Parts: sequence; structure tokens; C-alpha cells
Amino acid sequence: MARKATNQFGRRTVDFRSGDSFCSAWLYLPAAVSDAPVPVVVMGHGLGATREMGLAPYAERFAAAGLAVLVFTYRHLGDSGGQPRQVLSMTKQLADWDAAIEYAVNLQEVDGSRVAVWGSSLGGGHAIAVAARHPELRAAVAQCPFTDGLASAGALGVRESLVLFGFVARDLLAKARGKEPICVPVAAAPGQPGLMTAPDALSGMLALLPTDYQWVNRAAARSVVSLLRYRPGRSAKRIAAPILICISATDSVAPPAQTERYARQAPHGDVRLYDAGHFDFYLGEAFEKLVTDQTEFLVGHLQAAPAPSRPSEQTDADG
Repeated sequence: MARKATNQFGRRTVDFRSGDSFCSAWLYLPAAVSDAPVPVVVMGHGLGATREMGLAPYAERFAAAGLAVLVFTYRHLGDSGGQPRQVLSMTKQLADWDAAIEYAVNLQEVDGSRVAVWGSSLGGGHAIAVAARHPELRAAVAQCPFTDGLASAGALGVRESLVLFGFVARDLLAKARGKEPICVPVAAAPGQPGLMTAPDALSGMLALLPTDYQWVNRAAARSVVSLLRYRPGRSAKRIAAPILICISATDSVAPPAQTERYARQAPHGDVRLYDAGHFDFYLGEAFEKLVTDQTEFLVGHLQAAPAPSRPSEQTDADG
């Protein structure tokens, strides 16, 4: 998997305010940070996932290349704050990205004029949306990105969608009554209720879990409404910064044809297709290829002269 380089960087656990609560994060600092402020990459994960699930190997490689890295977990998940638990709100997650960027640029070890974002899966969609909202960013990476809620719902299947919407109706009623969320699995076997039921979804998510880490494989069913309304791919045409968009040509969760159509609209987009599946991007040869490409991209653009800024624009999300 990742090549260890423990003498080239350090890592500490931090947290920062977001909305009415906080996000927990890891802050990686390269050994060279004592000499001068360094560029920073802000990283966020995918659907219902926490930072412990396969992001450390990427962050380690970026840090070993001389970049600071902030890897955070969204509110309502993992060891971050937020009540009720396991609610996936696109509006709140985008606010978490904004808060993470604000926190990162104010770190004394960081050069706040050289910031990039990196996201995978749903986080890859967020990276697209956030890059459109933050023209001051120097670069962005979107890995196997979720770009269109309706397209991903179509990949789920009609029968599975109908079953899922039964849970959604019950959970919305529970919300109206002030009750605890009614949850469904984030990843489930084909034919079972869940947000992701592709043949490789459950095994793919479980393969990312560190030993003894207890991932909560549940999401409030109301999250489906937020996901359906979310179409971050439409923001690609408004991204001012260079963006590397890494697409799985066989993606079982984020339909690659729709993703590529959006990706090609980015004015300074570098679109690359990989043969590995959606959940293979974190492991083995696929990981090695992706992290090599991404490190080269990030280091190159974070060391380059800044691009001129323009007014920020909002993106599509739930209200």
C-alpha cells in the first residue's frame, strides 16, 4: 500500500469549529515546516466515511512531498460533533469544507496563499463544488467523484430505490416528530436496503477499515433527499483553478459517463480515466498510480505562481 516515510512528517489530531459544533481532523506537517510556511491540502472523504478509512496513505505521501495536509471528518460522523448522529447534509458538509479551509489558512505553519482541496467519492463532488466557491484555491483534486445525485440514484436500480424511499418517508416523519433518525446502511449487499448496493460496495468499504476501527455503517434515511438534490458536477464549468479529476472507468457508484461530461467542462481541468473500480482507488497498484499522479499535480501547482482570482459563486446543495 503506501510507502512509509515517518521521518519526513508528523501528524497530530486537531479540531475546528463548524456551524454549531466541530470537526475532528488530522494535521500532517512535513519536516521542512520549521524552515518556512508550506502549502496545504485540505482533504475530505466520501459517503458516510470518516478520515480513518483509507485517507492516511494519501495524506502521508503528500506530506512526504513537502505539503501540509488537513484531513477532516464531517460533522455528525465519527469523532466529530453534531446531533443527531449519522445525518448526511450536503449543505452542512460544504460548510465543513469552508470551515476546514478557514482553519488551514490561519495555521502559522501554512502559507495561506497556497491551498488545494482533495476529495474522494462524495468528497470528490464536494471538491468540485468547493473549488467553484473558492476561486482563491491554487488547485483541486476530485477522485472518483459523485457528480449527480439523480445519475447515482439511477445506478441504484428501481426496486432498490422504491424500498429506500419507504425508509425515507418514515425518517422524515420521525424528524417531524422530533424522534431519533431511522437509518439505513451506507453500504449493503445487492438487493438489500442501502445507499450503495453495488456488488463491490460493502466489501469495498470494509476493506478500508483499519484493524479495530468501528465504522458506523448507517445513515439517516432523510439523507437521500439531500443526495438526490445535489449535483456538484454542474459547478465544474465555474472552477478557476487547475483541477485534476480522476475517474474510474468502471465506477459502480458514480456513473463515469456523466462524471466525464461534467469534468470536461472545467476550464483548467485535467481529466484522467483509470481502469480500477470505485473502491480500488485506495489500494494496491491503483493507489500507487493515483497517488503518484496526484502528488505530481499538487506539488506542481502549489509551487506555481498564483492565478488571478474572481468573485466566488455558490453551488447546488440542499437548503
